[in-house]
Amino acid sequence: MKMFFAAMWGFSVILVATGAVTSAMNLEKATFAGGCFWCMEHPFDEIPGVVSVTSGYTGGSKKNPTYDEVSSGGTGHAESVQVVYDPARVSYEKLLNVFWHNIDPTAKDRQFCDVGNQYRGAIFYHNEEQQRLALHSKALLEKNKPFKEPVVTEIVQASAFYPAEEYHQHYYKKNPIRYKFYRYRCGRDQRLKELWGDAADH
Repeated sequence: MKMFFAAMWGFSVILVATGAVTSAMNLEKATFAGGCFWCMEHPFDEIPGVVSVTSGYTGGSKKNPTYDEVSSGGTGHAESVQVVYDPARVSYEKLLNVFWHNIDPTAKDRQFCDVGNQYRGAIFYHNEEQQRLALHSKALLEKNKPFKEPVVTEIVQASAFYPAEEYHQHYYKKNPIRYKFYRYRCGRDQRLKELWGDAADH
């Protein structure tokens, strides 16, 4: 992608090929775990204001883990996505709403057909404001939830994030048929519909 640099009102800006003007200093990160990271990339990719979505591993202690190590359950890491976004175009609250409607908040140490701590649901906050908003969104969900089971999703401080291997990145685009078959076989869409009804976001 070609990048052009210019000055505007004393600030350095990046003009990307799409024509959008974004101040690199204003971009923020949000990190979420919702089971298989293939299935968490797509919904965030669709949101205006999201600059990038990266599949990876976080929440554990092992440095530079591999997919095989994480999927075996011995690293403490969870399959996660890191979202880089422009807060002037999309709010963290919006990202939280998308997150909730793409997971099963009642499932502990698993999501859908994927079982183990490495598939836990979690919000990894990067600052006090994200922590406050995440806790508030969870409290609202517990108050207004459309299901009976308790909400068990973790809200914890973000730690080192390790991008997954390249073949995992945007898997839903690279292998759309296999991706759709996996979602269906795993019962993900069916369970999301059961939990959220028409509000299910997939």
